[in-house]
Amino acid sequence: MKVLVAMSGGVDSSVAALLLHEQGHDIVGVTMRLWGGESDTGCCSVSDVDDARRVAQQLDVDHLVFNFAEDFDAHVVDPYVRAHETGVTPNPCVECNRHLKFDRLLERADALGFDAVATGHHARITTDDHGDLRVTRGADMQKDQSYVVHMLQGRALDRTLFPVGGLTKADVRSLAAQHGLRTASKPDSQDVCFIQSTTGREGFLERRMTFNPAEVVDTDGRPAGHVAAVELVTVGQRRGLNLGGGDKRYVVDVDVATRRVVVGGEEDLLTNITLVNQLSWPHTTDKPDAARQVLVQGSAHGARHEATIEATGDGAVRIEWKRPQRRIAPGQTVVFYDLADTHVIGGGVVTS
Repeated sequence: MKVLVAMSGGVDSSVAALLLHEQGHDIVGVTMRLWGGESDTGCCSVSDVDDARRVAQQLDVDHLVFNFAEDFDAHVVDPYVRAHETGVTPNPCVECNRHLKFDRLLERADALGFDAVATGHHARITTDDHGDLRVTRGADMQKDQSYVVHMLQGRALDRTLFPVGGLTKADVRSLAAQHGLRTASKPDSQDVCFIQSTTGREGFLERRMTFNPAEVVDTDGRPAGHVAAVELVTVGQRRGLNLGGGDKRYVVDVDVATRRVVVGGEEDLLTNITLVNQLSWPHTTDKPDAARQVLVQGSAHGARHEATIEATGDGAVRIEWKRPQRRIAPGQTVVFYDLADTHVIGGGVVTS
């Protein structure tokens, strides 16, 4: 089988290419150039491209570089900025996977005559009891990335491979070391690739938008202070509010239009209901026409909580938590799993 392997320059994608090569597949490595600006984090640096190229040389396979910078700006960076302007907390890594790794890359693979694409994600694609393909949790639960690839559906599920999904991270590094791959001990990327560690999110955004101050009030509307940039405040935030001593207070609501931030105690963060839109379902039969019990995960490595999901009739889904949960910031991704906590059955973006 001809496989286009996305090689980020990290150890996981290096071993993904190694495994497919050893299995006899006809592989070509490809590194996507996404962010054209300054970067000292993530997976978009010049050194990462060089690492991927050198690993491909070690495996004696061809290596290509695809420039998807315009698509990355349009689908990831620009929406990231616009989200902050409206008080929404985006998830750029999920959107990068959605639009670049499992959209543009598959399109390019089709154009070049490849049968499948592969990445180094710690997830699996398996067949459920009904014979349907599903994104499934990786074998290493500490490194599981099914959350960030939950959007795979339809034809993409048929043509995507996750070669390291059945391995632990320790197994991956051991294989890389055994074969002398230069990425064997390379640290994992942890940060958003277009955010520099020296300037952070604030430095990135202040060059692209205007910050506005906002008043901070408690849940009874009494003044509690001020923040210099309402666009940088997110629901659930506690640090950086400069509210003085006393009880811990958390952001429970952000209104950019009125430049108002509401803070309260931990109990004020709790909610029974969360609304979600921009939904994706692996199969049309997954859409919850009637109430359905699921496990919900609200961050990349967050805990799973029992809930009931039900369509609202306007294309959204209503999550009713079995037990009150902390509010999830609008713009963040939630993913639905079966009650066995194994398969992805859908996901979406929090609205309120």
